[in-house]
Amino acid sequence: MTDAGGFKRVETLRNGLAVTIRSLRPDDRERIVAAFRQLDRESVYTRLFAYRSELSETELDRIMNVDPEQEVALLATIGAGTDELVIGSGRYVASSRAGDERIAEVAFVVEEDYHGLGIAGRLLGHLAAIARERGIAALEADVLADNRAMLSVFERSRLPMRQRREDGIVHLTLALKPDAA
Repeated sequence: MTDAGGFKRVETLRNGLAVTIRSLRPDDRERIVAAFRQLDRESVYTRLFAYRSELSETELDRIMNVDPEQEVALLATIGAGTDELVIGSGRYVASSRAGDERIAEVAFVVEEDYHGLGIAGRLLGHLAAIARERGIAALEADVLADNRAMLSVFERSRLPMRQRREDGIVHLTLALKPDAA
């Protein structure tokens, strides 16, 4: 089984940029604050379904406190040491359905200057692999219907997928096991 707490991969994006995809660490708090401040208003809205200019301490605590039994949080970063910058993140939070089938809600955010380079797709691929190894049957996501870029990330994943639209939100279920979608 993958120890997501020690997950780290260096990958090259479509434009040749090397990024590190790694687990969230306790020393990332200020990097998360800085990354959030770099997001434009629309990116915050597409991720949180609300406009915010800052994270509250409670929200930041929630981001930083990962329950290793139920959650995996990965960051996409560039640079190293004190120059390391967070340019994207992905997380899943697992829960159980009737019959003890485990599912996980998944969400992503990528800084605008790095959109279209495959970061969200890479994060999704790694999160799906970790979730599958941990016995999670499906990933679920709620995406604003006009967020075509994120919807296409899920479509390109090649995971069996069901969609349901309601009030401007697309609810997606991606199967990690053959009978889960």
